[in-house]
Amino acid sequence: MKKIKSGPDVDLEILANMTPGMVGADLANLVNEAALLAVRRNKKEVSMSEFSEAVERIVAGLEKKNRLINPMERKTVAYHEMGHALVALSLPGTDPVHKISIIPRGISALGYTMQVPTEDRFLMRKTELLNKIASLLGGRAAEEIIFGDISTGAHSDLSRATDIAKSMIREYGMSAKLGQVYLSPEKRPQFMDLGMREGGDYSEATAEMIDQEIREIISSEYTRALDILKSKKDILEKGAQLLLEKEKIDGEEIKALMA
Repeated sequence: MKKIKSGPDVDLEILANMTPGMVGADLANLVNEAALLAVRRNKKEVSMSEFSEAVERIVAGLEKKNRLINPMERKTVAYHEMGHALVALSLPGTDPVHKISIIPRGISALGYTMQVPTEDRFLMRKTELLNKIASLLGGRAAEEIIFGDISTGAHSDLSRATDIAKSMIREYGMSAKLGQVYLSPEKRPQFMDLGMREGGDYSEATAEMIDQEIREIISSEYTRALDILKSKKDILEKGAQLLLEKEKIDGEEIKALMA
């Protein structure tokens, strides 16, 4: 950042928290992107808004304001994203919600909820993993509560939640029924497809138990997400309406609603 003139509102601590996992080249790209945004806006210095927008561009893709989605889809996305945010804010050990947007981005994202970690983490507890699954399922839960129906919008959330549950059971030994064992699928030779099914060094009975445990985790956390949102339905309604009006709201605005 030494080569650009940054504004007084730029907080490097917040910016660092918004860029977990980025290497030097990613950060250089981020700074260049922010500087270009400032130039396009005829600014003489790069402010925090440009850096925040640059992070969103890199993480979620370019805004697609010309992508037309019908009013019902837009409403569904608003409740979906607000569901993620409220569940995350209601559970301990989850990353703070930084921003929610219902502006389409990238190839397929119709909206997103950005959570910003407060510190580098190398270990996660079982309760934190369960809370993360509940947060991921909050969008689908909000749709069910408000519309009495569900959409395809939870595709990515379900994939991520299931991956976490699989790792808990098969890799981290976090199953009371299966015990402290490693049950991940056996590794196959790289670049070789021998036509073998994905299976570990365990019996079919154990495989069935693994499937059952994964389903129980997902089902239990989905129920927890539903319970949280039912108890905060008025906030869910107000937050979604605010999101429909403004298209973007930050974490402070959501906390104010909850207060």
